[in-house]
Amino acid sequence: MSVTTDEEIAKLEITTKLFRIRRTTLQMLEDRGYKVDEEEMKMTKQEFIDKFGMSPKREELIIQTQKGDESDDPSDRIFVMFPEVSKKVGCSVLKTCVTKMDTEKVSRAILVIQHGLTPQAKAVIGEVAKKYRIETFQDSELLVNVNEHELVPKHEVLTSKEENELLEKYKVKRAQLPRMLVTDPIARYFGLKMGQIVKITRKSETAGTYITYRCVF
Repeated sequence: MSVTTDEEIAKLEITTKLFRIRRTTLQMLEDRGYKVDEEEMKMTKQEFIDKFGMSPKREELIIQTQKGDESDDPSDRIFVMFPEVSKKVGCSVLKTCVTKMDTEKVSRAILVIQHGLTPQAKAVIGEVAKKYRIETFQDSELLVNVNEHELVPKHEVLTSKEENELLEKYKVKRAQLPRMLVTDPIARYFGLKMGQIVKITRKSETAGTYITYRCVF
């Protein structure tokens, strides 16, 4: 009878964690309208192990994709990187990311990190913000898909056209709509920016469903 060692258990825990994080990341990209390979999305943990190995290297989990709708800008591509750094991510990782984005002509990136950012790394993100949008998520934020939680109602991000139609219909300005913080987990999940409007559909025992709108600020 084979005996599972502590080292093997630790490797399995790391692999399971990375499998869940990458799966949530793929779901998040799809919910943002990016192309996601169906086989990647439905990949089982064993298939993940077969592809990346037990306790895989984080940098091998990189994802690159683009918007999926034909009407979308084909240049709207995004990188998702998983830095190997086991402490707070510093400037060197951010500069490597920016260099890769510049070389590949990609304007957006997501860094999935084990811990936070150093103040200097946060400054780098601010310095390049006009040209590059870099988001960060910690591993713990992607272990579970917040958008699939039973207590979270359905959220839909309105297009610019839908936003204008909504404001015109109700004769209101963005500032008059209920607000959603840009730091809200759902706002971060969808990668929302200040001023964007979200349609929220909630279940109601009396009305069946009711709809509200929130503006990100």
